[in-house]
Amino acid sequence: MTFTYKREYRGRIRAVLLDWAGTTMDFGCMAPAVVFVKVFEGAGVPITMEEARAPMGAHKRVHIQKISELDSVRARWQATHGRAPVEGDVDRMFAEFVPLQLACLSEYSALIPGTLDAVAALRARGIKIGSTTGYLGSMMEINLRDAKRQGYEPDSTVCASDVPAGRPSPYMCLQNVINLQVWPMQACVKVDDTLPGVEEGLNAGMWTIGLAVSGNEVGLPLSQWQALPEAERQGRRERAYARLQMGGAHYVVDTIAEVMPCIDDIEARLARGETP
Repeated sequence: MTFTYKREYRGRIRAVLLDWAGTTMDFGCMAPAVVFVKVFEGAGVPITMEEARAPMGAHKRVHIQKISELDSVRARWQATHGRAPVEGDVDRMFAEFVPLQLACLSEYSALIPGTLDAVAALRARGIKIGSTTGYLGSMMEINLRDAKRQGYEPDSTVCASDVPAGRPSPYMCLQNVINLQVWPMQACVKVDDTLPGVEEGLNAGMWTIGLAVSGNEVGLPLSQWQALPEAERQGRRERAYARLQMGGAHYVVDTIAEVMPCIDDIEARLARGETP
């Protein structure tokens, strides 16, 4: 007779990895979006906020490159400059992006409601808090400082500039678990408001929770979101939920304030021997 054996992790969640803009601070993920718009305006090629947001979650230089590759943007670039955008254009725009982003980060650094309560609830269970971001290290110095002033300080932060490749590769997640000294991967959860951020967690073998309302998918600051008529809020919410679910998120909720029931459910599934 031939037998095979299946090894199962049936323990508790050991780490939760949180994104930054649109997940824990900067409701609407506004800071990067407004700067991408400014940078392309400076190049003589205006872009829409929707175009600026399309690649959100990627390393910022990659983000600029992906915007320049959109058919609509390439057509406008061709009309303005008589040629398609090239690597040198991307390099110049990225060089302009960095100081503009550094200058405005603190304007958008308010923590998203529910962040402190969620982090406290996770830590009360002995869960470590990691974080990943498409921001550069110099940008995260500002965000970390502003977050600490408001009472939020993750146990580990890894930037896209710290690893060989940013999202959707799993490297930032993997570096976090090394920093936090936690394993296995199915004992970890990635929380993010962007599709590449969800994919990052999936590629790392983690559970994933998508945040539909507070981040890039809706893309509105809190005051504007609250001012919308209920019917419009519901329509935008449903579209955001659908996109994150289609992107593979195991769970989708409005904001970080609603993640704890997901954590409870994941732990129940782990106890049954389920995996991400």
